[in-house]
Amino acid sequence: MAGEKTAPGQSSSELDDKLRRIKAIAFDVDGVLTDGGMWWGANGEEFKRFSFSDIMGISLARRHGFTLTLISGEDSPLVDRYAAKLKIADVTKGCRDKAAALREFAIKHSLELPEVCFMGDDVNDLPAMSICGLSAAPADARPVVLAKVDFVATSPGGQGAVRELIEALFAVRQTDSATVFANSI
Repeated sequence: MAGEKTAPGQSSSELDDKLRRIKAIAFDVDGVLTDGGMWWGANGEEFKRFSFSDIMGISLARRHGFTLTLISGEDSPLVDRYAAKLKIADVTKGCRDKAAALREFAIKHSLELPEVCFMGDDVNDLPAMSICGLSAAPADARPVVLAKVDFVATSPGGQGAVRELIEALFAVRQTDSATVFANSI
């Protein structure tokens, strides 16, 4: 499947097994849901770019029953706005210990860590990635991250990487976005 990369010593079937176990997805925000850029307006307003392909993917994942959370190192009101748009109730902002936040999320939703995927792009995401069942990254993640994750999207952050991960989760369940969408309207 597109975007798939297996970790060193991991077979494609091992990756498929990890993908099948996932019931929840945690996303870093900057560099995963955005392209990592930040713009400021003349009056100090903060702007970030989000991909509609990723937005649709997240919406479809929620409709398919995946539990979702955002875990961000930044404490930005844009994270709240994005979460509200996508109906993601679990949001952790200004997070310095993403592994602890991921554990708390799993406990809150009665999940085992092997049932949780974490998608991140930088070194501050590695502790959470090391404890989850499936680690994922966009194509433009830091090299140290790319070397350690189970799944690397072919798209960069904020440009469809999240959608690729969600499509991979659907593919191992023998469904697709069109079917999930049709069954949810």
